[in-house]
Amino acid sequence: MRLVDIQPIGNELAIKWDDGGENFIPLEQLRRRCPCAGCKGEVDILGNVYKNPDTVLTPKAFELVRIEMVGGYAVQPVWADGHSTGIYSFDYLKRVAGEKPGD
Repeated sequence: MRLVDIQPIGNELAIKWDDGGENFIPLEQLRRRCPCAGCKGEVDILGNVYKNPDTVLTPKAFELVRIEMVGGYAVQPVWADGHSTGIYSFDYLKRVAGEKPGD
Protein backbone atom coordinates (compact mmCIF):
# COMPACT_ATOMS: atom_id res chain seq x y z
CA MET A 1 0.00 0.00 0.00
CA ARG A 2 1.43 3.31 -1.09
CA LEU A 3 0.21 6.84 -0.68
CA VAL A 4 -0.39 8.76 -3.92
CA ASP A 5 -1.67 12.06 -2.48
CA ILE A 6 -2.51 13.51 0.90
CA GLN A 7 -3.89 16.96 1.68
CA PRO A 8 -6.20 18.73 4.06
CA ILE A 9 -9.56 19.72 2.59
CA GLY A 10 -11.64 21.77 4.98
CA ASN A 11 -11.76 19.92 8.28
CA GLU A 12 -10.69 16.57 6.81
CA LEU A 13 -7.52 14.92 5.62
CA ALA A 14 -7.99 13.52 2.12
CA ILE A 15 -5.86 10.50 1.24
CA LYS A 16 -5.52 8.77 -2.13
CA TRP A 17 -3.92 5.32 -2.26
CA ASP A 18 -2.15 3.59 -5.14
CA ASP A 19 -4.95 0.99 -5.35
CA GLY A 20 -7.37 3.78 -6.30
CA GLY A 21 -8.97 3.93 -2.86
CA GLU A 22 -9.60 7.18 -1.04
CA ASN A 23 -10.14 8.05 2.60
CA PHE A 24 -11.35 11.22 4.30
CA ILE A 25 -10.46 11.49 7.98
CA PRO A 26 -11.84 14.34 10.13
CA LEU A 27 -8.88 16.29 11.52
CA GLU A 28 -10.29 16.10 15.05
CA GLN A 29 -10.47 12.31 14.80
CA LEU A 30 -6.92 12.18 13.41
CA ARG A 31 -5.57 14.26 16.31
CA ARG A 32 -7.50 12.33 18.96
CA ARG A 33 -5.96 9.10 17.59
CA CYS A 34 -2.40 10.43 17.83
CA PRO A 35 -0.16 7.38 18.26
CA CYS A 36 2.75 9.17 19.97
CA ALA A 37 3.97 7.98 23.36
CA GLY A 38 2.75 11.14 25.09
CA CYS A 39 -0.80 10.76 23.79
CA LYS A 40 -1.27 7.01 23.47
CA GLY A 41 1.28 5.94 26.06
CA GLU A 42 4.09 3.44 26.25
CA VAL A 43 3.84 -0.04 27.71
CA ASP A 44 6.61 -1.48 29.86
CA ILE A 45 7.55 -5.16 30.05
CA LEU A 46 4.96 -5.73 32.80
CA GLY A 47 2.14 -4.22 30.75
CA ASN A 48 1.96 -0.93 32.66
CA VAL A 49 1.00 2.03 30.45
CA TYR A 50 2.81 5.33 30.91
CA LYS A 51 1.57 8.49 29.19
CA ASN A 52 1.17 12.19 29.72
CA PRO A 53 -1.84 13.33 31.75
CA ASP A 54 -4.93 13.88 29.63
CA THR A 55 -5.20 17.49 28.52
CA VAL A 56 -8.05 19.54 27.14
CA LEU A 57 -7.46 20.05 23.44
CA THR A 58 -8.11 23.57 22.20
CA PRO A 59 -9.43 24.34 18.70
CA LYS A 60 -5.80 24.88 17.56
CA ALA A 61 -5.17 21.22 18.34
CA PHE A 62 -7.33 20.30 15.35
CA GLU A 63 -5.78 22.77 12.87
CA LEU A 64 -3.27 21.07 10.59
CA VAL A 65 -0.29 23.29 9.76
CA ARG A 66 1.44 20.78 7.49
CA ILE A 67 1.97 17.07 7.02
CA GLU A 68 5.41 15.59 6.43
CA MET A 69 6.34 12.27 4.88
CA VAL A 70 8.33 9.82 7.01
CA GLY A 71 10.21 7.48 4.73
CA GLY A 72 7.88 5.57 2.46
CA TYR A 73 5.66 4.24 5.23
CA ALA A 74 4.17 7.06 7.33
CA VAL A 75 3.22 10.72 7.75
CA GLN A 76 3.83 13.15 10.60
CA PRO A 77 1.23 15.89 11.09
CA VAL A 78 2.23 19.24 12.56
CA TRP A 79 -0.65 20.85 14.45
CA ALA A 80 -1.26 24.55 15.16
CA ASP A 81 -0.85 24.00 18.92
CA GLY A 82 2.74 22.83 18.32
CA HIS A 83 2.15 19.09 18.67
CA SER A 84 4.16 17.14 16.08
CA THR A 85 5.42 13.90 17.61
CA GLY A 86 2.80 11.51 16.19
CA ILE A 87 3.99 9.30 13.34
CA TYR A 88 1.04 7.69 11.55
CA SER A 89 1.99 4.62 9.51
CA PHE A 90 -0.07 4.06 6.38
CA ASP A 91 -1.62 0.96 8.00
CA TYR A 92 -2.59 3.03 11.06
CA LEU A 93 -4.12 5.75 8.84
CA LYS A 94 -6.26 3.08 7.13
CA ARG A 95 -7.39 1.82 10.55
CA VAL A 96 -8.28 5.33 11.75
CA ALA A 97 -10.14 5.99 8.49
CA GLY A 98 -12.23 2.85 9.11
CA GLU A 99 -13.35 4.02 12.55
CA LYS A 100 -16.46 6.06 13.19
CA PRO A 101 -15.67 9.45 14.76
CA GLY A 102 -15.98 9.10 18.52
CA ASP A 103 -14.97 5.41 18.60
